[in-house]
Amino acid sequence: MPMESSSTAAGSARRTSSRSVLIGQIVLAVLGAYVVITSLSLGLWTSLGPGPGLFPFAMGALLALLSVIWFFQERSEATETAEPVDGGLVLAVVLSLLILASVMNLLGFQVSMFLFLLYHLRIRSHRTWPSSLIISLAGSVGVFYAFYYGLNVALPTALLLPLTLIGL
Repeated sequence: MPMESSSTAAGSARRTSSRSVLIGQIVLAVLGAYVVITSLSLGLWTSLGPGPGLFPFAMGALLALLSVIWFFQERSEATETAEPVDGGLVLAVVLSLLILASVMNLLGFQVSMFLFLLYHLRIRSHRTWPSSLIISLAGSVGVFYAFYYGLNVALPTALLLPLTLIGL
């Protein structure tokens, strides 16, 4: 008899989890559809090229599509237990993002993003030093120059005098 009650408890936990996941899938699909519909009024294309509604349209369609794919993936899985969440990892990511946001204007995008990526790649993920340095450089300096020169989007530069003197 106790076995039946424990299996019933596991089944109800699964139903509760599935209900919350289903609500999340519906909310994201509706949000994606809303973004698609409202982006149409902005115009997808102009005589000069892509219009202001093209990017929101693409992102809304992608969000709705991925929500539908997620729905079908959840229905095809036979697992009954959810994977445990690593609270330490979540805390480390949230705290490092808060630190990144707080030092970005002082250190600039390049230095702060380099340190952020290096922390997550080398210390949290235990990657080798060469791969951590290469990926951190590409993700900080490379992205900075891609945005600055390729997209004409200014990212924060350093306010500290030694860093500004060397162009960071």
